[in-house]
Amino acid sequence: MKIHGLMKMTLLDFPGQVACTVFLGGCDMRCPFCHNSELLDMNAPEVMDENELYDFLSKRKGLLDGVVFTGGEPLLRKDIAPVMERIRGMGYKIKLDTNGNHPDRLKELVEAGLVDYVAMDIKNSPEKYGVTIGLPDFDTSKVKESVQFLLEGKVPYEFRTTVVKQFHDEDSMRKIAEWISGAERYYLQGFVDRETVKFSGLEACSKEQMNSFLEIVKSSVKGADLRGV
Repeated sequence: MKIHGLMKMTLLDFPGQVACTVFLGGCDMRCPFCHNSELLDMNAPEVMDENELYDFLSKRKGLLDGVVFTGGEPLLRKDIAPVMERIRGMGYKIKLDTNGNHPDRLKELVEAGLVDYVAMDIKNSPEKYGVTIGLPDFDTSKVKESVQFLLEGKVPYEFRTTVVKQFHDEDSMRKIAEWISGAERYYLQGFVDRETVKFSGLEACSKEQMNSFLEIVKSSVKGADLRGV
């Protein structure tokens, strides 16, 4: 497995766990506000392979609790299951970050007991999904399938939305809240512009706007909160 980045320790990415974060290149969405745009394809420099990752983790036993797989979109990697299985065998918990467009792979990993926590991005309301992810004709059916699967509660999870002024408004929040009604946890994250964001001119919403959006989604998602605001 080609690994395109490694954060050796984080207290933020995996709730309740001290973890490292593994970055995998390749994504089937083209969100204009993506912070990891250098990972959209497989051309990013490779920092290690899975054997080097195993060596790293063997030396971190007792210091780390878990491993986060993020991207890009990790579920594009057909070889991720055996890597997760090996890491679970080393005693680590696993968190998966996903865009939700691969429900069959998500179900396979969860039902095999290879994932302890899932964070799924909700890019926008279904009506605005395509334009928000840079693919105007995008079919949301697979994303909806992943949402429904997580709502069944077979694995601890969270939904999260990176809020961008140019893409999100009160109507977006109402429709997202209706869509994921009853979710355990949902976070509204403030957009932060960086050099790795390919498109210029995108803006974060004000704290007042974010609080207003939070009140809207709390009507359907009691576990909603702000993150990074």
